[in-house]
Amino acid sequence: MEAIESQLTVFLTTYGLKIIGAILILIIGRILSGIGRKTVTRVLEKSKTDPAVVSFAGSLTYVLILTLSVLAALAKFGIQTASFVAILGAAGFAIGFALQGSLANFAAGVLILVLRPFRVGDFIMGAGEAGTVKAIKLFTTELATPDNIKIMIPNGKLFGNTIKNISGYDTRRIDLVIGIGYGSDIQQAYDVTMGLMEQDERILKDPSPQIAVSELADSSVNMVVRPWVAKEDYWAVRCDLTWKIKEAFDQNDIEIPFPQRVVHSVAEKSEG
Repeated sequence: MEAIESQLTVFLTTYGLKIIGAILILIIGRILSGIGRKTVTRVLEKSKTDPAVVSFAGSLTYVLILTLSVLAALAKFGIQTASFVAILGAAGFAIGFALQGSLANFAAGVLILVLRPFRVGDFIMGAGEAGTVKAIKLFTTELATPDNIKIMIPNGKLFGNTIKNISGYDTRRIDLVIGIGYGSDIQQAYDVTMGLMEQDERILKDPSPQIAVSELADSSVNMVVRPWVAKEDYWAVRCDLTWKIKEAFDQNDIEIPFPQRVVHSVAEKSEG
């Protein structure tokens, strides 16, 4: 018994404080990891980040802090943690190499959420596709085409190409090309078209609409018609204005020509 008590005393003297210190480090690490996860989650939720990214970032923060706490606790016993760090690094490199495509999509997803080139509800064009953004997920972005087809685009492919955010600004310019016949009065066509745009309350006064002759084409004098509208009125105004211009030109005898081809027939002389 005396030998056991002696060995126990030596053990407690040698390792007692280290054990207590390691336990305290683990407890504090556990508390800090929970606080870190809650803080990251709260910040990302306030910035309206995608829920999948919020959950992933919170869990990642928790695991990192807890891992550091375990390494610090092992160091209290004199265990060389450099080897553990090297093993973790090698494992991380191997996993990263195997999942480099997925990691690239994840990194691109994070950049999309941070830089905000588009938001849910925006109509965008990118990676050869066009549609309304329905969801920005961890690895992919979900679009719905105008005919309601669901498209999933990898974030790496989307962010690595040019992105056109059609809904990025509050206003848009409509560009119409209207052709009139060479025998029609250009000033009359101008006045009729400008009158139609002034009557439509959806067309903005500032910037003011523009009309200009752009080309003397083969069979028509082409005029560009450029009104500005709120982005949500773009297609409605474009279709209505095209319709009204056609009706107004018909009523004012302004010709809208169509391509024509003249064929000359040469009669062959018969040999006598």
